[in-house]
Amino acid sequence: MTEITVSIEGIDPLDFFGVNNSRFNLIKRSFPTIRMVSRGSSIKAEGSDEDLQLFKEKIAQMIHQIERYGKLNEENIEQIVVNDSPKLDTSKDKNSNSVIVYGNNGLVVRARTENQKVMVKESETNDMLFAIGPAGTGKTYTAVALAVRALKEKSVKKIILTRPAVEAGENLGFLPGDLKEKIDPYLRPLYEALDDMIPGDKLKYYMENRVIEIAPLAFMRGRTLDHAFILLDEAQNCTSPQLKMFLTRIGSSSKVIVTGDPTQIDLPRTQQSGLEVATRILKNIEGISFVRLTEEDVVRHKLVKDIIKAYDRLNEHPKEAEKIFKNLEGL
Repeated sequence: MTEITVSIEGIDPLDFFGVNNSRFNLIKRSFPTIRMVSRGSSIKAEGSDEDLQLFKEKIAQMIHQIERYGKLNEENIEQIVVNDSPKLDTSKDKNSNSVIVYGNNGLVVRARTENQKVMVKESETNDMLFAIGPAGTGKTYTAVALAVRALKEKSVKKIILTRPAVEAGENLGFLPGDLKEKIDPYLRPLYEALDDMIPGDKLKYYMENRVIEIAPLAFMRGRTLDHAFILLDEAQNCTSPQLKMFLTRIGSSSKVIVTGDPTQIDLPRTQQSGLEVATRILKNIEGISFVRLTEEDVVRHKLVKDIIKAYDRLNEHPKEAEKIFKNLEGL
């Protein structure tokens, strides 16, 4: 008899073992020739070498089921034990072709608009993608979902998410705390997207082991990023030298998505946005794709679409805007 320990570290034990060990008891019944006991985030198993090898393979498939689809039920376990691929319940997911990744608590993250679907397609066929459009069009969320999918499918070894730490029109002054606490407010939207797609314990494990890195753009200097999915968010707030620095970090077997909104540039007026320069000089390079999202892709509150249109009209009619601003000065 041989004894082994199988780790499920990074998986929420409740997702794997079930309430009151209901799923673990089913696993035990499915392998009657193996003696096993759960110990926190691991399983100790005793049996013949042949039985234990099969057991390890099936447990690995169950872990993959949770990592990819965010759930493991009794039917999945039974199908994995009998076969290799569990049959998924897609009856509630009529638009399965648009699914990017399965998140937490049964959340299905999908491309919800035509241009988001274009983002997915272009990212699959190009190593570098620029997704440009106004607020609320799902640029960042879709990009994070694509990164998480690549990690779950093991096509990359790590995810790197970055933003330029530029104040959005406010002087935040001195921020208390250590370096992480100072920069986290700038990176909060990236954390929020990840929270939807990766269980808390798994996300903590990834962060602690640098499988997922979230850092300000300045931290990218001097690095070569291999086997990674790299996302630069809010790229309209990069200067041209900063964006050039970032784009030249890409290493072998890596993908890059750059997102930005040219209407929300927070740089000083004397500095030109690097995103504006990049869209002009990189547009004809093979392997680099540009996707333009519009107010029709807005997936936030219905008012956001109307707000964007109102500001667009202001930009399209500068003389009318000048009159409005003069009237405001007199108030």
